[in-house]
Amino acid sequence: QVQLVESGGGLVQAGGSLRLSCAASGRTFNNYAMGWFRQAPGKEREFVATINRSGGSTLYADSVKGRFTISRDNAKNTVYLHMNSLKPEDTAVYYCAAPNIVYSRGSHYSNDWAYAYWGQGTQVTVSS
Repeated sequence: QVQLVESGGGLVQAGGSLRLSCAASGRTFNNYAMGWFRQAPGKEREFVATINRSGGSTLYADSVKGRFTISRDNAKNTVYLHMNSLKPEDTAVYYCAAPNIVYSRGSHYSNDWAYAYWGQGTQVTVSS
């Protein structure tokens, strides 16, 4: 059973930074890509970033490109989301996600249907 546990959320002022962590267990971590999504109140869940198995390839939503960085430490079975220059519109519950299929097309990982496992989420609130 794959388990994903996020941490690192909190309240931060606009322009500040946070680092989210997602600890994975239950299978060989470095066999699969990983992703981050977020859901703001009253809005649908949206893609934030994804990283491939080795960490050598990443993909970002346009809204976070240049401000957020996804990374992973396969030795620690952990994926990170480094968030800089935070804006009030970044306020949301952030979810870590893991697929159970290796897709040949990396762009698939920007879709939530590509993921089978989800963490419980961590709240990020950015005050203006």
